[in-house]
Amino acid sequence: MNNPKQPNILILFTDMQRADTIHALGNPVIRTPNLDRLVQGGTSFTNCYSPSPVCVPARCSMHYGLYPYHTSCSDNGEWMDDNQQSFPAILAQNGYATQAIGKLHFSPDQLGPDQNDPIARDGKRGFQNREIQEECQSNPETDDYCKFLKDNNYDFIEPHGFRGEMYYIPQVSTLPAEAHPTQWIGDRTLTFLEKRKNKAKPWCLMSSFIHPHPPFAPPKPWHKLYRAPKMPLPLVPQNSEQLMTYANKVQNRYKYRDQGIDNNLMRNIKAFYYSSISFVDYQVGRILDKLEEQGELGNTLIIFSSDHGEYLGDYNCFGKRSMHDASAKVPMIAHYPNHFATDSICTHPVSLVDVLPTTIAAAGIDETYYNIDGVDLAKIATNSISRDAVYSQQLGQNQSEQGTYMIATEFYKYFYSAADNKEFLFDKISDPLEQRNAAANPFYTEIQKTLREQLQQHLLNNNVKGAVAPKTDGSLEWIRYPQLEIQDNPDANLIIQDDPGSVVPIPGYTNR
Repeated sequence: MNNPKQPNILILFTDMQRADTIHALGNPVIRTPNLDRLVQGGTSFTNCYSPSPVCVPARCSMHYGLYPYHTSCSDNGEWMDDNQQSFPAILAQNGYATQAIGKLHFSPDQLGPDQNDPIARDGKRGFQNREIQEECQSNPETDDYCKFLKDNNYDFIEPHGFRGEMYYIPQVSTLPAEAHPTQWIGDRTLTFLEKRKNKAKPWCLMSSFIHPHPPFAPPKPWHKLYRAPKMPLPLVPQNSEQLMTYANKVQNRYKYRDQGIDNNLMRNIKAFYYSSISFVDYQVGRILDKLEEQGELGNTLIIFSSDHGEYLGDYNCFGKRSMHDASAKVPMIAHYPNHFATDSICTHPVSLVDVLPTTIAAAGIDETYYNIDGVDLAKIATNSISRDAVYSQQLGQNQSEQGTYMIATEFYKYFYSAADNKEFLFDKISDPLEQRNAAANPFYTEIQKTLREQLQQHLLNNNVKGAVAPKTDGSLEWIRYPQLEIQDNPDANLIIQDDPGSVVPIPGYTNR
């Protein structure tokens, strides 16, 4: 067994998993017996927020322990240049074997044999080895999962489900459970653990599942684990239209979800989304059993989290990119008896930027040596460090004109949407489901002012361009932009994730 001062480190990561999708943390409908094991054996951080509620900037921030204004990564696109101070890089520099399996969403994403080559380094970003499974991939030459499918005579075209106009239509996977992308992550993780058995060198593994990211495509028989008529409907308060942001409306449009609400479809979406999570949970159970069998469960820091959430029809919205809890709040569980109390709940605000310092601190590495924004979760849980708020931002393709900026404390959340020229404030105690915007409510004037000023000062201190400006009296104000509206045409700006002009030839059939 490894030296307890240098535990193994396992990051279990999902994509687009809401914070309220774990049975042991208050969801009576979903079945997650293995995530419940992590909850019971570790500390759950129930106020964890994504630094940006969209895939690439959230993952980049987690990887380097930096908020998006320090990574310069604000939307799905290219990452920052690798500074060789990601969490796997630091661990590798301190004697760890580092490996990644599954979705990393690196960009650029070229792999090569020479770690000193900048392009190859950007394809690994500190991981010594990668087994690749990425979205929108059907190429066995570049994607290890697609290669597995081809080598075993499975269909490797759109293996994660049919996207585009089918993006939010629940669908049964065309692949059997044993070849499903979620199962492949579980299988490859078990293979890694078997190879590392009895090795003296500690390891860091990130096993990253693409699901429950849409399309919601669980395999048989998991697609019938939940039945739609038994599923709860989305949260749609009477004033949902006033709770939406421009980002919500854009997402609804390009994901084909703003042309009418069908409650049966809503319940089917939730059923298949929950099934996808439960299938991930099944893999988590296999992994925990293997660690227990090897005698390494107590000597492994396990962190379970996700990059951002999913609206699932709440407020009649879908996707992510805005700051309601459905989108911006994520699960965060830390399981390691040497550092984290068992069956414990921590309500202090935390962030994905805290993953890096938590992993390296557990390894006995001084996290204060590195210039990062995150802090060790163990210190937060034991109140040995004080931090009253975490932050998030989403800029969109038009940057500042579409900027949304958030501050979250233990008791309140405030955010500002530049595209709407509008403030939002939610009281987590009296309104935990975020059904009433308390901004402009006279009973919240002082807390709104305090949080606004704290967020504006934070943005100014970190040189966030286009967000705030000083007034003549020295105070700060939001920079105002023209209010944005989406086009009236319901077919404008739909998302296309394949080639809309391509036609797959069908033998013996002519399509003109």
